[in-house]
Amino acid sequence: MAEPSKVIHIRNVGHEIAESDLLQLLQPFGVVSKIVMLRAKNQALLQMEDIHASVSALQYYGSVQPSVRGRNVYMQFSSHQELTTDQSSHGRNSDQESEPNRILLVTIHHMIYPITVEVLHQVFKAYGFVEKIVTFQKSAGFQALIQYHSRQEAMEAFGSLHGRNIYDGCCQLDIQYSNLSELQVHYNNDRSRDFTNPSLPTEQRPRASQQGYPDPGIYAFQQPGASYAQVGVRMDYSMLYYYQKKIDELNMHLICICFIQMGRAAMIAAAFGGTLPQGVTGTNERCTLIVSNLNTEKNDEDKLFNLFSLYGNIVRIKILRNKPDHALVEMADGLQAELAVHYLKGAIIFGKKLEVNYSKYPNITPAPDARDYLNSSLNRFNSNVVKNYRHCCAPTKMIHISALPQEITEEAILNHVSEHGSVVNTKLFEVNGKRQALVMFETEEEATEALVSKHASTLEGNTIRISFSQMQSI
Repeated sequence: MAEPSKVIHIRNVGHEIAESDLLQLLQPFGVVSKIVMLRAKNQALLQMEDIHASVSALQYYGSVQPSVRGRNVYMQFSSHQELTTDQSSHGRNSDQESEPNRILLVTIHHMIYPITVEVLHQVFKAYGFVEKIVTFQKSAGFQALIQYHSRQEAMEAFGSLHGRNIYDGCCQLDIQYSNLSELQVHYNNDRSRDFTNPSLPTEQRPRASQQGYPDPGIYAFQQPGASYAQVGVRMDYSMLYYYQKKIDELNMHLICICFIQMGRAAMIAAAFGGTLPQGVTGTNERCTLIVSNLNTEKNDEDKLFNLFSLYGNIVRIKILRNKPDHALVEMADGLQAELAVHYLKGAIIFGKKLEVNYSKYPNITPAPDARDYLNSSLNRFNSNVVKNYRHCCAPTKMIHISALPQEITEEAILNHVSEHGSVVNTKLFEVNGKRQALVMFETEEEATEALVSKHASTLEGNTIRISFSQMQSI
């Protein structure tokens, strides 16, 4: 093996593989500070921020075959100990390259639809806390500066969004790191926003009459000899002008709402690698699901929460008293409900094959027999939204356990979960100083039972988190 280096050399990188795909492989082990895509050779070079992170990544992938978009990729230490600025390129000229920074400079190409501060905030907030946004028009086109709370958040947004479209076929994001250290925002309006200081004033704009346009409401009175009838007609026109303006403002508001929703859909599609899973439309608006064929002796609201929260935040769950093998599950939005239907219909849990469909009820009314999870800290999509969407999948034979105690042993993990089925293999490892584990069961049903029963349970004083792993073997 080559001498350890901060730079990792990846081979068999097909043209369908994006920078963001490679970042997803390595970011769990630490910050990726630079990346070089060698498209002509189907290779890439990624530099970790420190050598400990690169060593941890190669140790892990030495026993687990890394795969991206169905293609196996191969990793080794590079002969380069560090990538220079000239080497590092995200698809633009090296003289434009800046070191990673918490402030991103975003240029919108092919801007068919208007882009607002609200649309940008919806797209970029999925990767971390957006502190400030400033938009402006330059010779390069419409641009924005977006300031995150941390550099790592900005890097994740860069890796996931650079080169992608906000809307289908247009409004492409060209992202680079800014060399500014802090954005100065003086007004919260349609051109700039400081999300850390909502009390900033809105910039005062001159009235229409001050901009050189006549005020229709007083136009008639400025005409010598105008009759009352003429004044009345002109005042009617002024009222028409006023109401038309209000209608235009309302239409623009509705358009902005649509753009925000489209921007959010684009962000989620980016989390799935550019497109939503086949069969998921992203247009569903029904949030409440009806789940049937439950095992009435072993299922309860918390177990259903542990399963359905893999696909989105849960608002309420209600097991029907007159049909105890049926339950209503209300999710935070229609896309999350659609993902749950897509991935869980036909899943087997406690010996029963689940039926998951949309309910005729728009929501679950708060009641003593409805369990409320709206403000639960266990809802997975309260943070790391993009990462959670990225990990959505149907039940598998392997579970991933995190938030483990530092001194935990494989034996303790086995004792905690083996009652739910036959364990084929386990692996205990560390990522960024945090202990995690993979446990492979003989069947998907056994892994599902372990997940719904032991997610959010206590193990040696820690509340552990469990999700399905998409890895095929340990």
